[in-house]
Amino acid sequence: MVRNKRGRGRIAGVTDRLAPGDAAPSFTLPDDTGSEVSLSDFAGRKVIVYFYPAAMTPGCTKQACDFSDNLASLRGEGYEVLGISPDKPEKLAKFREKESLGITLLSDADKTVMEAWGAFGEKKLYGKTVQGVIRSTFVVDEQGKVAVAQYNVKATGHVAKLRKDLGL
Repeated sequence: MVRNKRGRGRIAGVTDRLAPGDAAPSFTLPDDTGSEVSLSDFAGRKVIVYFYPAAMTPGCTKQACDFSDNLASLRGEGYEVLGISPDKPEKLAKFREKESLGITLLSDADKTVMEAWGAFGEKKLYGKTVQGVIRSTFVVDEQGKVAVAQYNVKATGHVAKLRKDLGL
């Protein structure tokens, strides 16, 4: 067994996962317009960062629309929402336009941010073990620490569950 950076045991080759209290890994990624967005742009504010496999697929569309539909109330509670996928900015722009999304969509084409957050690695897909994006959601507090880390979340109903978990 190999020890991860927090001293907890893990199986060799399995990506470290973030836990509440960990510092949120910093990043700068292009949005759907090509402009760069950094996590540090939101310093002093609460941010929901969620990772999804692919724009314009049924589950990812449902999840993005749920976050967009809840964006005004989430912002009212002090939260901003960043959705990150491996899609290129051009595809994210089409996704935003097609679904009238209000959330910030970011492109992690080389998946380095996903790997840093433990949101890329081995997962089960139709009974097979594959490498891919692990649908995950994190809440980063005003100090840049992970307050909530949820891996393998369901696309449908996830936003309602997250709101309940956050007491909103």
